[in-house]
Amino acid sequence: MKKFRENGAIGALLDEYEKSVEELKEVIRLISSKQLIAIVDPDTKDPDCYSIQTILRHVIGAGFGYIEIIRNHLGESVERPSIPASENIQDYVVGLDKMFAFNVQFFEDYPNVELEQYDANLKMVTHWGQRYDVEQLIEHAICHVLRHRRQIERFLIKLENI
Repeated sequence: MKKFRENGAIGALLDEYEKSVEELKEVIRLISSKQLIAIVDPDTKDPDCYSIQTILRHVIGAGFGYIEIIRNHLGESVERPSIPASENIQDYVVGLDKMFAFNVQFFEDYPNVELEQYDANLKMVTHWGQRYDVEQLIEHAICHVLRHRRQIERFLIKLENI
């Protein structure tokens, strides 16, 4: 894990994003296939939150998706990759690494990207209706990983006997 990247605010964002991903990987590393696919919350209305498997597919897909939003806002035409379901936790560990590398690649491609945008009309509008600048969307991405890491930790408590 790289720490204390020397490129200012971008370095801080990437360090914290990487830290959140590493914390999630540590939580999921020893999850069995049974635990991975077990339906823990059958009553949720969110199909991304039935099981650890659905949560991880969602987290990885969203991590690619945030950069998709930014790149498209900057004039590129990018689509996030499809995240196939797997019963092997290692596939999700690899997926998280690829997702984070996709984020790093964005900042390598745009080392001088404008992080902050004060004009609301120039901010990106997400498919869920929020307006963000680059910094806000990456901060959202970091918190997204943290929130779902916590959710998985809570799921694991419910799955202790599986």
